[in-house]
Amino acid sequence: MTTKEYFDSIESVPKKQYDALREFFVDKRSADETAKKYGYTKHSFYALSKKFQNHLKTKDKNSPDFFFKEPALGRKPVNNDELKKLVIDLRKQNHSAEEIVSIANSHSHKTSYWTVYHILMKEGFTRLGRRTIKEKNKLFTKIDKIKASVAAKLELEPEIFTSSNTGLLVFLPIIVKYGIDKVIERSYFPSTAPINKMSSILCFLALKLSNIKRYSHDDIWCNDRGMGLFAGLNVLPKTAWYSSYSSRVDSSMNLSFLKELHGIWVEHGLLSDTVNLDFTTIPHWGDSEHLENNWSGKRGKALSSISAVLAQDPETGIIDYGNCDVTHKNESAVVLEYLDFYRSAAQENEPLKYLVFDSKFTNYENLSKLDDQQIKFVTIRRRGGKMLDEIAKNKNWKTIRVETSGLKKRTLKIFDENITLPGYKDEKTGKAKKIRQIVITGHGKIKPAILITNEFDLSAEELVRKYSRRWLVEKGIAEQIDFFHLNRLSSSMVVKVDFDMVMTILAHNLYRLLARELGDRYKKMSNEKIYHKFIINSGEIEIEMEQIRVDLKKKRDLPQLLEFTKKIKSAKFAWLENKKICFNASAST
Repeated sequence: MTTKEYFDSIESVPKKQYDALREFFVDKRSADETAKKYGYTKHSFYALSKKFQNHLKTKDKNSPDFFFKEPALGRKPVNNDELKKLVIDLRKQNHSAEEIVSIANSHSHKTSYWTVYHILMKEGFTRLGRRTIKEKNKLFTKIDKIKASVAAKLELEPEIFTSSNTGLLVFLPIIVKYGIDKVIERSYFPSTAPINKMSSILCFLALKLSNIKRYSHDDIWCNDRGMGLFAGLNVLPKTAWYSSYSSRVDSSMNLSFLKELHGIWVEHGLLSDTVNLDFTTIPHWGDSEHLENNWSGKRGKALSSISAVLAQDPETGIIDYGNCDVTHKNESAVVLEYLDFYRSAAQENEPLKYLVFDSKFTNYENLSKLDDQQIKFVTIRRRGGKMLDEIAKNKNWKTIRVETSGLKKRTLKIFDENITLPGYKDEKTGKAKKIRQIVITGHGKIKPAILITNEFDLSAEELVRKYSRRWLVEKGIAEQIDFFHLNRLSSSMVVKVDFDMVMTILAHNLYRLLARELGDRYKKMSNEKIYHKFIINSGEIEIEMEQIRVDLKKKRDLPQLLEFTKKIKSAKFAWLENKKICFNASAST
């Protein structure tokens, strides 16, 4: 169709009136000719022109145009009087916006946080003040309290429902693609009569992946049908179920599960030849006589806590190992325990070659044992006053350029030498072994850093770069604490915390896998950013005979997410009766 054909083909009444009046007033065509051309009688055309002239005389700035309707800018006003009344009544009872959304959706109102927020602002409500736990509990003791459904296996009959967490479902194809669902089925984790093993683990993952800050706030999420669908249930179970379930999990189940996951990471080439190791402190509030004091960098003091270790790959960000059963007595041996874990889960072509950790991670005797087992290590040596004096007298410095982030390079001064250390000796002969020491200055710190390693073949630049990437595991630990809430203990029992850490590790790794699937530009993006860009999204879910249709609300980065879901649209989910999931963009915001 040509442009002329397009404009000639439109026969709407407003366009016809516009063209006729334009020719009459602008082109000065006579009324008879114009009326005849556009199919008007002379009398009706004069009436139309008179009506148009009167409109111009009475028109002001706020009056609509005679022909063209101006699009209304901003959010469309809420015309649902029943919803407005419910929102206002609930706010008068001191309910938060999140609680109002949950209650409104359970009353079959399709609403969101921002809709509720704008209703409250328009009605003149101010920000809700901080409420005590007693005040919150009082709100839900009234007669009109909504009774949550009992969690049970979802009967996948055709139906349509809304959810505030539809974005969560994009993790399901990743779970199937990497075979994590099969690992869960083979695991030794327990099951319950109404909820099988697969659904049980997915219940914990649903809360972890959705950034639920406090499991006890179940009035917000226990009625969300989308989160229930993720686990193959009608809704997620209430808080008491999670505590009861984790009490049945022991450390051998967790270790076995991590070994199975290790096989997946190796099979898909997600582990490089280097592993970064570090400790993190998980504080505990309450009766803590059985716990030791550990230094918490997050709080800047020593406190009763559980010390945990994490092992992370610096290339992919995958966390391969975690253990909460670390005490002062055995913390130096943790590096050997990780090596035992790695080799007990070993497959062909295991890539591990380097272990990177800080100065307080282990002692010199264990460094010697790593060398005997042909494992290379890179770590920092503790600095004493005498050592710093000797370094200050040294004049044989060498200047190097080390690559940093953003393809930039940094100039450092180093001094590379071979030394001996107490306790670092040959196990058979008892003679001291040589170890390589690299003193580094110009790195932004007042005191020099002292690297020690048993790697004599790599250049100093490569070793400095390899150790600097150890800070990635510290960044990963910070994410576990801030995003996955690792420092909020559900119990003082170590086994419960251990299970919570395993679920946290799996959730973190799922975010890393999603980042890789989305493309190279997202590989280094933090879990929290991925959550806000792609995962936090509401929408409509329709269960059909052969598939489950998920309509995600429009967001700026939604097209990139849909590109990923197209690649895995053939995936089937055993716990959802082998149905496929079809992701689409909603036709409305």
